[in-house]
Amino acid sequence: MIIVCGRFLAHAGRRQELLDLSRLAVVAARNTEGCIDFAVSPDLIDADRVNILERWTSAEALRAFREDGPGEDISGLVRQFDIEEFEVSARR
Repeated sequence: MIIVCGRFLAHAGRRQELLDLSRLAVVAARNTEGCIDFAVSPDLIDADRVNILERWTSAEALRAFREDGPGEDISGLVRQFDIEEFEVSARR
């Protein structure tokens, strides 16, 4: 399993726009084979922060989504990001 998690920091006052644009990616991912979960959500404390959590059955499924998924350009809305990808070999 592949887990992608982290955060975006939106430019001041642009978080809702970032969330709105992310909606297409959430819908597309959740309808993609190999997607276990995909969430983009506003942070409860930081007004500019957006949290990301994705779970995929494999790196191949994630790569296929990234190559074929929606291409909304959110870079102009993001001032900073910290997103990491983890390969998980066991569950408890």
